[in-house]
Amino acid sequence: MTPAGRGAAREVYLDYAASTPVDPEVLEAMLPYFSERFWNPSAPYECARGVRDDMERARDTAARLLGARPDNVVFTAGATEANNLAFACVDGHVVVDAAEHESVLACASTHEHRCVRVGPDGIVDPGVVAAAIRPDTELVSVELANGELGCVQPVRALSHVVAAERARRLEAGERHPLYLHTDASQAAGALSVNVSSLGVDLLTLSAAKIYGPKQVGLLWASDDVRLRPLVFGGGQEGGVRSGTENVAGIVGLARALELACARRDEEARGLARLRARLRAGLLAELPWMVVSGPNNPKRRLPGLLHVSFAGLEARRLVIGLEREGVSAGTGSACAASRMRVSHVLEAIGLPRALAEGSLRLTLGRPTTEADVDYAVAALVRVVRAEMGRRGLDDAACARIAGGAR
Repeated sequence: MTPAGRGAAREVYLDYAASTPVDPEVLEAMLPYFSERFWNPSAPYECARGVRDDMERARDTAARLLGARPDNVVFTAGATEANNLAFACVDGHVVVDAAEHESVLACASTHEHRCVRVGPDGIVDPGVVAAAIRPDTELVSVELANGELGCVQPVRALSHVVAAERARRLEAGERHPLYLHTDASQAAGALSVNVSSLGVDLLTLSAAKIYGPKQVGLLWASDDVRLRPLVFGGGQEGGVRSGTENVAGIVGLARALELACARRDEEARGLARLRARLRAGLLAELPWMVVSGPNNPKRRLPGLLHVSFAGLEARRLVIGLEREGVSAGTGSACAASRMRVSHVLEAIGLPRALAEGSLRLTLGRPTTEADVDYAVAALVRVVRAEMGRRGLDDAACARIAGGAR
């Protein structure tokens, strides 16, 4: 599956939070739009109108799975664009949490904003968010699930906070709107993304996180939200997102979301079992390893394990694992590409001695027990080799871990 570790006994991919392979059923649905159904859906002739009908059926499917109406779904070139589109609909103060994806934090930086703290487990307290909302706050954005620690945020509780502030404004005769946005990209494969159940006004999805194509996403916006275009031109997507539609990608996103929803419960149970096996296997050999994120399984993604090896460097661990045929990440792909300590670990107050030796191990649809067992053995070998290089034994690593916490 991965070019890492050519010649290794096995190749194991453990970075599904960064990217997932396109599911064969998704690819099959997309293929006709690269060849025999290539027409521009904005063209007036019959074959092009057929392609437009296919695209609108994909919109209908996505909307149905979100518990929404098709008219409220805008297709984008990925989650980052969708997040930008969500923030562009407001002018006033915004509230985000410190562990948000970098695209959300970057959008917030273009507004007057408040970045609220999260707990040591990465979860935001709705009371803290409520205290951060000002009379001129127009947007609260908290992701449904964090892609680095796996923490599932209390978005429904946040919707009650936002509703209470709206009610206060209405009674006081204040005119500032207030919306709740969630980036559900990392959550869609494991959690419900029904917008009514979540109580949100805006929701972002990425096909690339649910075994669909890259550079395809969507933004759902409620009737109360007035979106403003970032891209001008032909007036596609209701004038919100101009440019010839990526029909193959849109069809792929809809099919990927359909499969994710149909397989969600069974896959979540399987991933949780594999995560438990991975965690237990590593702790049996390296009992001083530190696991971050929520302990409550209802508050974390089932296939994500964040671990830290005190006194070691994540960069060297990643390189060592690659030689063993194991592909793993140090956090979000954005931070990992620069090999720096991520803002998420800083947000939870993880000491530098632990943060610098942190790995994010994520399991996916193709992962097997044999993959997990091989990865455990490979990681133990790499960690022990690095310990030897630095002159550390188990007791020394345990002391560093204990002293850092």
